[in-house]
Amino acid sequence: MREIIFDTETTGLDNKADRVIEIGGIELLNHFPTGRTFHVYINPADRKVHPDALAVHGITDEFLKDKPVFAEIVSELQEFFEGAKWIAHNASFDMGFINAEFERLSLAPVPSDMVIDTLALARRKHPMGPNSLDALCRRYGIDNSHRTKHGALLDSELLAEVYIEMLGGRQAALGLTTIDTRRSQTSEVDDAVEISYDRPRALAPRLSAAEVDGHAKLVGRLGGKAIWSKYDA
Repeated sequence: MREIIFDTETTGLDNKADRVIEIGGIELLNHFPTGRTFHVYINPADRKVHPDALAVHGITDEFLKDKPVFAEIVSELQEFFEGAKWIAHNASFDMGFINAEFERLSLAPVPSDMVIDTLALARRKHPMGPNSLDALCRRYGIDNSHRTKHGALLDSELLAEVYIEMLGGRQAALGLTTIDTRRSQTSEVDDAVEISYDRPRALAPRLSAAEVDGHAKLVGRLGGKAIWSKYDA
């Protein structure tokens, strides 16, 4: 199962007027990070960054003026997310902006059944809250001390750790398998191979010959009275 943990930063709060200016994403395969990421800054064209938004993420109009517009990065974005679940914290906010950008380009919106909201998951798991990303990092012992301002890629990295913990942590995969991500020189994942850890040599028996013999004699004395005897082949 392929999932993308992602986050956006925007010029403001109104997805009908404001624009996406940063997108960051982390790829997961079977709930494990592959190391493959997506990150881009976007020129919002004639929309200025609202002062309140600037205070949150620190991304200035001057910084964005030479960045590509959304239409120039949309193909790369779609390719990275293709076939994967879109996972975000308070996903209705991020998807509102993503789908508004798609609509401006006459592209189909992301289907709602392809979106997972980690805030909704957190509220079900921890109904007493708080369930902000920072609060969840504290709850799960995830170091977010380097998060002085919001950033799409950094927040995605933190949310990926939180999401894995909410699903049961890294022990959620009980099959003792891992994902071997083979990357090209461009750091893209060329292949993903599941590796099983088979024991090369069986463990030595922990019962002595005398213990095995004693057990066999006990079972013999029970005869047909043993409750498991009806299951014998």
